[in-house]
Amino acid sequence: MVFYFKARPEAGDYTIFMGLDKFENEELIKYGFPEDIWFHVDKMSSAHVYLRMRKGQTIDDISEGLLEDCVQLVKANSIQGNKVNNIDVVYTPWQNLKKTPSMDVGQVGFHNNKAVRTVRVEKRINEVVNRLNRTKVERKPDLKAEREAVNAAERAERKQQLRDKKRREEMERLEKERQAEVRSYKNLMVADKMTSNKEIASTHKSLQELEEDFILVDFKCYDYDDDDAPSLLVFVDV
Repeated sequence: MVFYFKARPEAGDYTIFMGLDKFENEELIKYGFPEDIWFHVDKMSSAHVYLRMRKGQTIDDISEGLLEDCVQLVKANSIQGNKVNNIDVVYTPWQNLKKTPSMDVGQVGFHNNKAVRTVRVEKRINEVVNRLNRTKVERKPDLKAEREAVNAAERAERKQQLRDKKRREEMERLEKERQAEVRSYKNLMVADKMTSNKEIASTHKSLQELEEDFILVDFKCYDYDDDDAPSLLVFVDV
């Protein structure tokens, strides 16, 4: 059994939840989300209270009002802590929770003590606790299935991001090739590297000049000498 609570409306749409007992706590430790923040009364027995942040948010994004809701709820659900004033509540990201085989059921440690924060709670505020309890909902969630669904969604998102990255890289490659072709074409069309028709004409003979240079070898004339024997005369225009 897991109990779910709604944070104060002005803080935003946030859910706070905790397990029924240490066995439920064990499941919450095992199948938490990266966005979860864990709360517990320091050096006393208490419920394991979680705050689920929005995706992309961190512990630094917890507002003062939202923090008060969480610490009041965890204090109210500590047999010893609920009876005394000026207690400390520790909180840290779910990913910082450390579980080893030698630990008892529901017991947890930390990977990095520097990532654990402490807040002093002077006294129980009944107005806050009562408001939270009015939003209380009991559920029997399949925590493993919920976590697996999140993992599947994250894998799909990473695959889509990879596809988008490859698509962008391909488009950039094609654009670079296009620009290179444009630059190459422009180089071919540079004015000082081109020859105009006028320049071509100035370096070649005209049609008339070519005709005048043509060797006339086909013009034949016959003459007769005294012996009446024809001789061939060839006129060549040089």
